[in-house]
Amino acid sequence: MQAVHASSSPHFSIHSSKPPHSTTTSCSLFTSSLNVKSSQRDQSSLWSSYNKRVILKSSFSAKAASVEVGNSQVSTGTAEDDVLKALSQIIDPDFGTDIVTCGFVKDLQIDKALGEVSFRLELTTPACPIKDVFEQKANEVVAAVPWVKNVNVTMSAQPAKPLYAEQLPVGLQTISNIIAVSSCKGGVGKSTVAVNLAYTLADMGARVGIFDADVYGPSLPTMVSPENRLLEMNPEKKTIIPTEYMGVKLVSFGFAGQGRAIMRGPMIVPLTAAVIVTTPQKLSFIDVAKGVRMFSKLKVVQQFGIPHLFDLPIRPTLSASGDSGMPEVVADPQGEVSKIFQNLGVCVVQQCAKIRQQVSTAVTYDKSVKAIKVKVPDSDEEFFLHPATVRRNDRSAQSVDEWTGEQKLQYADVPEDIEPEEIRPMGNYAIAPYEQLQTIERLVGV
Repeated sequence: MQAVHASSSPHFSIHSSKPPHSTTTSCSLFTSSLNVKSSQRDQSSLWSSYNKRVILKSSFSAKAASVEVGNSQVSTGTAEDDVLKALSQIIDPDFGTDIVTCGFVKDLQIDKALGEVSFRLELTTPACPIKDVFEQKANEVVAAVPWVKNVNVTMSAQPAKPLYAEQLPVGLQTISNIIAVSSCKGGVGKSTVAVNLAYTLADMGARVGIFDADVYGPSLPTMVSPENRLLEMNPEKKTIIPTEYMGVKLVSFGFAGQGRAIMRGPMIVPLTAAVIVTTPQKLSFIDVAKGVRMFSKLKVVQQFGIPHLFDLPIRPTLSASGDSGMPEVVADPQGEVSKIFQNLGVCVVQQCAKIRQQVSTAVTYDKSVKAIKVKVPDSDEEFFLHPATVRRNDRSAQSVDEWTGEQKLQYADVPEDIEPEEIRPMGNYAIAPYEQLQTIERLVGV
């Protein structure tokens, strides 16, 4: 059995009222991180190789910075400069940026006379696989400042809001990431992967829910053993109340009881990433390849640009755990299968954070040159576009009739001095899809 992880490709908008593109998959993981307790299990061996990726700059220069001191933002002074320069040596391996620039340093308090320094490192998820390394390195580099005698570092996590929060139902507006687990083929292990990955992420500290969207043969009720096996409705909010097993929220048609379920149209969810599951056999791979192409059209993956591959052993204990009502990673947390899922969990956390960072910084507006700056993800390439050119190339329903293809927005309708009010990720119904930005006439000499 193989699980491949594929990241998403962003689309951007200068303004759009349409919802992000969607798909219905067999199983999705919803990850959040609000009010989560960190896992107590010792995972030092798991992170030992990953820890080497935390980079320390050997030299650095002073730079202007702003950090949270108490509840306010203040410019740094001499003592603060010393501390920030020290912390700037620590580079986040996924973002490629120091933790000061990333905005991780909060509540910096300094008493230089006593040589005391305290601060908080606020990460983007409590499931960060190297949070212990960040804490250790922060203590070490600040303690190395000549006048510092005592360092107090606390760790916290503030999950980022979903990229399309205002377009989502209220129940999804606190969900940071939605990860599709799919195969386009029955019986290859997607439910096994989804369930064990969910409990692995929960053990790492994330708040996780599983939505089993299989209408005809939901398997979640067999693979987990919640005390309450019937979904309930909140009559006031008209929402489904998930059941729960060992800290993971669960929704499945298998928990809907003997009544009838009616689906009104497609379920609209913007996907952060996809985990595609297959077996080595050619027939399975052919169907999975079709699924990968589908996700490519939905901008979840590039054409077979799959960055990560994990192999899972096909063994009786893994199959048996699926029938026992207890996931393998819970039943045998130190076993070989659990270690593979831990590595997959680390990969998912890393990639979701990296995707969010790329999306948030890929397209920006530079007011100094009055141009839209586009930075190509995973590349040093960047270019500038004239706002009027981008607007005139708008192919959304606001500018082009969806039925007739008639151009409603005319060239002369767009003034040359137009500027974007806001640029933000919007999903696949954006005014300016990323692929389109790459084809638009570029500004030179900016």
